[in-house]
Amino acid sequence: MTMDDVRDRGLVLLGCGKMGSAMLAGWLKGGLPPGSVWVTDPYPSDWLKAQGVHLNEDLPAAPAIVLIAVKPQMMTEALPGIAALGGGRTLFLSVAAGTTIATYEAVLGERTPIVRAMPNTPAAIAKGITAITGNSKATEAHLKLAEALLSAVGQVVRLEGEHQMDAVTAVSGSGPAYVFHLIETLAAAGEAEGLPAPLALKLACATVAGAGALAEAAEEGPGQLRVNVTSPGGTTAAALGVLMDEARGFPALLKEAVHAAAERGRELGK
Repeated sequence: MTMDDVRDRGLVLLGCGKMGSAMLAGWLKGGLPPGSVWVTDPYPSDWLKAQGVHLNEDLPAAPAIVLIAVKPQMMTEALPGIAALGGGRTLFLSVAAGTTIATYEAVLGERTPIVRAMPNTPAAIAKGITAITGNSKATEAHLKLAEALLSAVGQVVRLEGEHQMDAVTAVSGSGPAYVFHLIETLAAAGEAEGLPAPLALKLACATVAGAGALAEAAEEGPGQLRVNVTSPGGTTAAALGVLMDEARGFPALLKEAVHAAAERGRELGK
């Protein structure tokens, strides 16, 4: 299965909120014809209405792919409407958090190829990273097609299996919120030291963005990068003495936070 199949047989997008819109924008920019896309969304945005796709129309009988991008709490209502498309000819690709492959198989049938994916919000600016895994019916061609579609919004990595998905959700799926919180607290700390609020926020945003880009580009790992910028007895060392404290610093706090997110993901998947 290839992108040519998608153009010929069609792509169905179930749900077009922020994530669905980001992916759709990437596909259209990459050359996917609007006429090859069917979108089902009860509250379409003005942007979506202007894209020229089939909006809330009857779906094709055997589309190449159905991408499920509805919120998990809407899954029970949304899945029965596409159950007739299951059976093997159509690949189902889900970006919904917490909904397991077994849940989809129960509705769509065990013969249906299913790929579960976990993107994150930087996908909105094509800077996301998405982890994918498939069921036993998902072939290499299915996984490559999923990668091709999801690469429109950033990097794509494959997992060993679905058992890793809750950890991925806790690290990269929920991770942007942790970074946003770091930015706001770093800015607040700068303000407490006497900086004007707008300047403190600008410094915090640019610092986190720049450090992240450097971490991705550098050959050294983040540990070595940290060492490189830390002069013994200097200002950075003083701050890291607090942040790296085993009892109250980043290591223990982030480990606890990621574990809490992973546990919640496991609960939602039951």
